[in-house]
Order: sequence, then structure tokens, then C-alpha cells
Amino acid sequence: MASQSKVPGISGRPFLQIPGPTLVPERIVRAMSRPLIDHRGPEFAALLRDVLEGLKGVFKTSEGRIAVFPGSGTAAWEACIVNTLSPGDRVLGCVNGHFSTLFCRTAESFGVQVELLEFPYGTGVSAARIEERLQNDIKHDIKAVLVVHNETSTGVTSDIAAIRQALDHVRHPALFLVDSVSSVGSIDFRFDDWQVDVALAGAQKGLMLPPGLAILAIGERALEASRSARCPRSFWDWGP
Repeated sequence: MASQSKVPGISGRPFLQIPGPTLVPERIVRAMSRPLIDHRGPEFAALLRDVLEGLKGVFKTSEGRIAVFPGSGTAAWEACIVNTLSPGDRVLGCVNGHFSTLFCRTAESFGVQVELLEFPYGTGVSAARIEERLQNDIKHDIKAVLVVHNETSTGVTSDIAAIRQALDHVRHPALFLVDSVSSVGSIDFRFDDWQVDVALAGAQKGLMLPPGLAILAIGERALEASRSARCPRSFWDWGP
């Protein structure tokens, strides 16, 4: 939905009343009209370093690595899955809306066995139910837990800190993979404090940028997992 409501300082531009893409500030629109620069030259290298360092602040991480791919939030899902998991791996997929469902389907498309833990639409993911399920996973067959921080389809935010505590309470080593597409830049997100292993975002929501960038924050455990992950990957390989 878009209306022609006037936006201060942006006369005549449509005001997007949707979750994303969000309204891009005029100064960003103007910056996009500048001539291209050499993507292998020193100016771009310096710009990229600044961007990657700045994104660490956005995710609230000092140690995490940042990867940026041309693509959408869907691309970020795929990059997250193929770099951390192998076909046949079992994961716990927490479903409480449309996008959490699609996150799990992306994993399934690579041969990952997804055990769905479903919650009513309009509610958040229950840390207690995750803890109960992982408590029964005595052999630690579950390799990862997939959660959407803010489920765009319902507008409901789940308590990522509480879910982290649930994993810690049962001392389960599963990777904590969090879709933060509509939360990063919009609401509080703390990669380091919540010990997230991979968080993924897109440019077009809370960051208020044009669509086209898939952004991931990657922790040390996820980097270690990527060394043995066997899902096919080429373009989405986040490197050594």
C-alpha cells in the first residue's frame, strides 16, 4: 500500500505504508545518482571497510564477522543455511508466521531435516517449549535452532535473549540462527549479548536503504561450522 501523503522535505513522493521496502531518505536517493566508482580501487576498499565496521555497531557485535551479498532477505536465509549445515542435519525450526515458515522451507530445500515447533500466529516463540524440546535431545542430534526475531507477517517479536538462556540452561550446543530482517535497525538487537551464531538482515527495512543487500553477522561458532558444512555453495560462500 502506498499513498500520496506528503512527507516533510520530500514533496510529491509516495509514502510507503508497508513493512518493507521502507521510505528511503532523500540524501540516500541523491547519493545513488553519483557516478560509479571502481569496485576494485582504493576508494571502494576504504568505503567497504567503513560499511562493515559500521554494521558491527548496528548488530551490536565487536567480534562477529559481517558478510554482505547482493540479494534479498531470502538470499540471506540461503547463505545462512548453506554455510552452517549439511544435508541430513536435523534442526529445530520455530514457526509462528509466514516468514518463519519460509525460513524453514529454505533449509528443507537443501536436504536439511527440519523439525517444526509451531506456535499460533500472533504469538511469539516460547523459550520454555524450546528448552523442553532440547532437554529431550540427549544425543544433541539437533544441530541448529531457527528463529525469526520479528515475524513481519504478524508484527510479533520473540524474546531472543530468553531463547538463548533456554539453550544455555540445558547446555545444548545447537547453533542459534536468527532471522532479524525486520528487527535490525528497528528494535533492540544484541548479537554479542544474546550469543547469536548467525543473524541476517536486509537493507530494505530498518536500515531504510533500497532493496538489494543481504547482510549477515557471523559468530565464531558459525565460522567453525562452515568449515565442515556440506550444503552446496558457491556464490553464497562467506569464505574462510
